[in-house]
Amino acid sequence: MARQLLQHCKKCQVWTLQRECPQCNETINAAAPLKWSPEDQRANIRRKMYNVESEEWLASLPELPDIVSTRRTLNEEE
Repeated sequence: MARQLLQHCKKCQVWTLQRECPQCNETINAAAPLKWSPEDQRANIRRKMYNVESEEWLASLPELPDIVSTRRTLNEEE
């Protein structure tokens, strides 16, 4: 059984309570991510699985623009 009842098909944008899309018969995804808890028992396992302490993982993260340039851009658009 699905961990969340509401499911969403990304292919044909159908919402359903079933595990397969009634229109295209594809496997569908949960409509929302699972709730996060600060007492997550599997956080250590997930961090090891994604190797979050490595330099490669750190380099793969997108960089956000600094706040000063973002404010300038917004002021120019107004």
